[in-house]
Amino acid sequence: MDHLQAMRVFTRVVDANSFTLAADSLGMPRATVSTIIRKLEKHLGARLLNRSTRRLSLTPDGASYYERCTGILADVDDAESSFRDRARGPRGRLRIDAPPYLARLVLMPRLCEFHRRYPDIELVVGMSDRVVNMVQGAVDCVLRIGELRDSTLIAKRIGVFRTLTCAAPSYIERYGKPERIEDLGRHRAVNYFLARTGRTVDWSFQVDGEIVNLPMKSSLSVNDAEACVSAGLSGFGMIQPPRYMVEPYLDSGELIEVLEPWAPPPMPISIVYQQSRHLSSKVHVFVDWITEVFQGCVLMEKCRGNYPLDQDCRFACEGEMTNGLQEIMERQNLLESAF
Repeated sequence: MDHLQAMRVFTRVVDANSFTLAADSLGMPRATVSTIIRKLEKHLGARLLNRSTRRLSLTPDGASYYERCTGILADVDDAESSFRDRARGPRGRLRIDAPPYLARLVLMPRLCEFHRRYPDIELVVGMSDRVVNMVQGAVDCVLRIGELRDSTLIAKRIGVFRTLTCAAPSYIERYGKPERIEDLGRHRAVNYFLARTGRTVDWSFQVDGEIVNLPMKSSLSVNDAEACVSAGLSGFGMIQPPRYMVEPYLDSGELIEVLEPWAPPPMPISIVYQQSRHLSSKVHVFVDWITEVFQGCVLMEKCRGNYPLDQDCRFACEGEMTNGLQEIMERQNLLESAF
């Protein structure tokens, strides 16, 4: 049995969560893939996969073996690519995933620059409305917001996510400007609901160092962040969007920030990639490049303030989070259009 081939077949089956899809991607008959997995399990003396008519799942032994295989295969690929890249430069397919609005605002306008610098890297950019499983999705790099908890990944802080409360001048003229949290009871919001559950997201504020979540009265709820901003601009109600989405409207006076002393605390925007002893050259150059892009972006500079960026985060949020912080992070990870 070719052990290296068996490892590649096994990890591909796990990543694709399908024998058929794995076989197609490897250019093998499905029966060959099944035979290789059976022989591998017999050789190891352990069952690696639970099989059913609808889905596959890893056994505890399978999960342990998968983790070891991915490390070994990454080392093999990196060893081979290091010699190729030394002569030819970084190359190959690089899969990136980013929040849609952040991608359109910061990433896409500069992507041609990256291509000119590294013409042999084929870029595949996903703009997802959900948290991406990097292993199953075969994604190399992901832009994410918040303190991240998965210890199998590495995150480099490149920007800042700030939420603020704001309203159009027409709304303030009609309803007045809230000066305290207690004033919110007589105001209207454009609320955001989660498409997956239909649940309306509470608004968050920082009061005396604590995060407070409040339900807001509303005549309109949407599940798209850009629609939320559009409704806010028309004076439909107050909104609580990411600052990077509305900075131009704040500068122009089309939106006015309110309750500024009680804004939620900032959180990092990070470039996330899988842990490896030898980072592939294509990922390495993209991480360096996107760091330059964000740190040179005027909009991100305005949003950052005094927030520190000169550190990598190996998922510092290892302890238990407060309910308020969990609420904010859930909103970050699930807002379909903004993130």
